[in-house]
Amino acid sequence: MLDKMTQQLNFHGNALVLRAERQRVIASNIANADTPGYVGRDMNFASALKEATGLESASRLPASESAGMRSGATVQRHMPLSTQLPSSSLPGKLGYTVQTQPALDNNTVDLDRERANFVDNSVRYEATLRFINGNAKTMLSAIQGQ
Repeated sequence: MLDKMTQQLNFHGNALVLRAERQRVIASNIANADTPGYVGRDMNFASALKEATGLESASRLPASESAGMRSGATVQRHMPLSTQLPSSSLPGKLGYTVQTQPALDNNTVDLDRERANFVDNSVRYEATLRFINGNAKTMLSAIQGQ
């Protein structure tokens, strides 16, 4: 019985962690919008959530193959960029964003798209928090017998 009550909280908890990670990645893209040669990053949220919850094993190409780039630093002086999400319990990899408008400095960040993604992800993060809050209130009222 307890498993059924906590199962939905686990799902939303995983979604919350992934939303926070995606927000960090989008913020990094926005911060580097003027950095020459910066390649924007993003994650396939649906696939990452399916992997995290164990609903379906998502099969994806590695991030380096999906964008036609090699992994790691592009210039020897660059710091290597990890493509693993920080939480080891939530598998997933970051991918490269698709460039919609070519830039002279080889920066692939589309600032308008990134801002829209940032707002969309923020709204969805807030909605996930509300779902968790609603589930907790429902369980509390059931426990109290109201």
